[in-house]
Amino acid sequence: MGLPVVHFEISGTEPGALRDYYAGLFEWRFDPPGNAATTSVSADGNYHFVQADSAGVNGGVGGGPGYQSRVLFYVSVPDVEEALARAERLGGKRVMGPEPARGDFTVGHFQDPEGNLLGVAGPSA
Repeated sequence: MGLPVVHFEISGTEPGALRDYYAGLFEWRFDPPGNAATTSVSADGNYHFVQADSAGVNGGVGGGPGYQSRVLFYVSVPDVEEALARAERLGGKRVMGPEPARGDFTVGHFQDPEGNLLGVAGPSA
């Protein structure tokens, strides 16, 4: 396999209701509210990470009024700018980034040639 999927996000205008839904559906438990990695992803205080067990990809549920409803996954890349530039060269469209996020990583979003939104995450320069 090439580069791995390392994170997912589920966003919507009513993040509390989404968390309740996924808690009931998949028995997910959520960490206390925290700030989103970047306000481009979720309103501050509305982003909750899914409590990770030993298996599976980590993720979070967030959003808020004015945020788009979507499911998004992130692929780990060594260089976010290069990954976004490559996506564009291959026919995709850059949507966001690179944008520094909380901690020592940077994120970006792009659409593939069919319009699907994907994320890339990598170390901050």
